[in-house]
Amino acid sequence: MERTLELTCELIRRQSVTPEDAGCQALMMDRLARLGFRCTPLRFGDVENFWAVRGDSGPLLVFAGHTDVVPTGPESGWDSPPFEPTLREGMLYGRGAADMKGSLAAMLVACEDFVSAHPRHSGRIGFLITADEEGPAHDGTVKVVDYLQQQGETIDWCLVGEPSSSAQLGDVVKNGRRGSLGAVLTVRGVQGHIAYPQLADNPIHRALPALHALTCQVWDQGNAFFPATSLQISNITSGTGATNVIPGELQVMFNFRFSTEVTADDLIRRTERLLQAHKLDYTLDWQLSGEPFLTPAGSLVDAVVESIRAETGLDTELSTAGGTSDGRFIAPTGAQIVELGPVNATIHKRNECVRAADLPRLARLYQGVLERLVL
Repeated sequence: MERTLELTCELIRRQSVTPEDAGCQALMMDRLARLGFRCTPLRFGDVENFWAVRGDSGPLLVFAGHTDVVPTGPESGWDSPPFEPTLREGMLYGRGAADMKGSLAAMLVACEDFVSAHPRHSGRIGFLITADEEGPAHDGTVKVVDYLQQQGETIDWCLVGEPSSSAQLGDVVKNGRRGSLGAVLTVRGVQGHIAYPQLADNPIHRALPALHALTCQVWDQGNAFFPATSLQISNITSGTGATNVIPGELQVMFNFRFSTEVTADDLIRRTERLLQAHKLDYTLDWQLSGEPFLTPAGSLVDAVVESIRAETGLDTELSTAGGTSDGRFIAPTGAQIVELGPVNATIHKRNECVRAADLPRLARLYQGVLERLVL
C-alpha cells in the first residue's frame, strides 16, 4: 500500500473523538523523531498536543493540524465502520479521512521524502499538532502558541492541513478566514396569563422588531478579500410549554462572521446601540472565537500556488470562505498562514471519505512547498 494511504489508515483506526488523541500523536512523533525532529509533548488540561522542530537556524515553516475528529453519530448510518478504513471504488472511507488525518499523513510523508533528499536543508521545519480543534479549542493550539512565544520561537510560515479543496485537490486554498463573534441575548419581560396581557410584558413581542432590525442591518460591504459581514440567528427559546402563559424571558443565540472592514468591538457597540433603541430589558453574553486574518500574496502564498500548479496544472483560487480554523490562534503572531488540504465535501458527515489517489498527491504538494521555502 502507498505510504501516505497506509499512514492515513493507521490514524483512522485510532478512535480519537475530540478531545481524545488515542495514540495518533505518539505514532507521528515516533516517525518524526527518526527524521531528526526534536519532539516535545505538551499536555494542557485533558488535551494532548505536541511541538516538533528540525533544524537549528533559518526561517521556520510549520505544519499545523489536529488528530481529533468529530463524533460519528449512529454507526448504523455508515456503510462501513467509521474507524475501520475501507477502500471502495477509489475512495477511502473513515472518520477523519478528509478532516484531517489524510493531511497529517501527507505532511509526515512529505517531510520524510524531503529530508531524505535534502538532509542538510537550510531552513527549519516544525509540527504543531493538537487534539482540541474539533472541541472547545481552549487547551490546544492557543496554548501551544503561548508556549512557543514563551520560548522565543517565531513561526514564519504556517501550512494548515484543513480540507480546503472544493471539487478537486488544490482547486481552492484558504489564505484567510473571517472573524467569528457569537452572542447569547436574554430579553426579560413579565410572565403572566395569556388572558390578561395588560398584567404581563411579553419579551417575544418586544424583541421581534429588534431582531428584525438586527437581521436587516448592513454591517459593511466587505472588500476584495472578504464578503460582507453577516449575522445569523441560530436559536430562539422561550416559554413554559403551556399555550396559556406569557413567557417571562426570551433567549436568542446569534453569530457574526465578519470581515476586516469591522472589528468585534464595532459589532458589539452597534448591536447594543440598536437593542437600547428598542428599549429592551436585556443582557448580552459575547464570545469572540477569532479575529479575521489574511495572508496576501507573498512567499508562502506563492510557494503553495506554484506547487499546486506544478503537480496538478490548476490555477488555484484563493479564498477566505468557510468556518474558523486554528489558524486564528497562529495569525496574531505575525505568521503567514495558508490552509491546503483535500476535498471537503464529506467532512463531519456519515461516510466521510477522500479520494485515495489524492493522498500521495497531497504529500507531493506539501513537499513542493518545502522545496520552495526551506531548501
